[in-house]
Amino acid sequence: MGELKDEVNDAQGPVPTGEAADAVERFLTHLKTVRGASAHTVRAYATDLAEFLQGVAADHDGRLPALGCIDSSVIRAHLARLHGKNASSTVARKLSTLRSFFRHQLERGAIEGDPTGAIRSPRKSVDLPVVLGIDALFALLDAPDPATAQGARDQAILELLYGSGLRVSELTGLDVDALDLQQNLVRVLGKGSKERIVPFGGRARGALERWLGLRGSLRKASHPVPAADQGALFLNRYGGRLSARSVARMLDKHIQAVAIQLAVSPHALRHSFATHMMDAGADLRHIQELLGHVSLSTTQRYTHVSAERLIAVYDAAHPRA
Repeated sequence: MGELKDEVNDAQGPVPTGEAADAVERFLTHLKTVRGASAHTVRAYATDLAEFLQGVAADHDGRLPALGCIDSSVIRAHLARLHGKNASSTVARKLSTLRSFFRHQLERGAIEGDPTGAIRSPRKSVDLPVVLGIDALFALLDAPDPATAQGARDQAILELLYGSGLRVSELTGLDVDALDLQQNLVRVLGKGSKERIVPFGGRARGALERWLGLRGSLRKASHPVPAADQGALFLNRYGGRLSARSVARMLDKHIQAVAIQLAVSPHALRHSFATHMMDAGADLRHIQELLGHVSLSTTQRYTHVSAERLIAVYDAAHPRA
């Protein structure tokens, strides 16, 4: 299969074939060509739908039922499988993927009713984001060796993720010409293809300058670089654009090196940026603009984090706590 096979190259087991799988293929193509979804979004949808097809096939002796035979009971059985292995927020996201897919099939006239229509999303638990303390964060930022090309790249990535609060997808999408090193600004393409200008500090600028000086030495000359990747700011060792997954692996390596006992994702650096700004007295509206949040309510979650930290400090320091 085209899109589905290409996007889910590490799915657990082969993707089943049949009418439903063909419909998924067409839906992924529609996301890319009509809705203009990013490669990251298409990959997320493809992964969720491949998992769904594999589960449904396993429940039907290895064969996919016809698209019109997939009813709410099939959806509920799939959600029951997910609940044992995923957080409620993850299950809700995967159900949202199925809703989008089946609504598209309904619009096309491929099915007579939406099997997800009567299914409620699971209640999401309110999980506070992981935030690194200042000492742990600075140890992490200093972990890469800036004397090597790879170390300089890693340090520039970490400094920019924390220094500007970028999403990892925004960081990996950056080109060299998005940087303004004279004014310490970076032009970012965020969700919904909305562009914003974000500042970064002197530490990030120094790390970026070191990386740009070594950027040409990282690539293996024997590997051709796709035209779309030639201007990429952050490269892999073959000269192509660094992926979000590679950034996560790189972060894990440095987290282990400094022995931080937290499950830290690249997004945790964004959370830390927002929380530390909040703790230092930054206005919530300004943080919203820096993060590229459409809704202020999304940004307000960081007020809860700061309150938690304030209570912890009070309990530890006040004699009447």
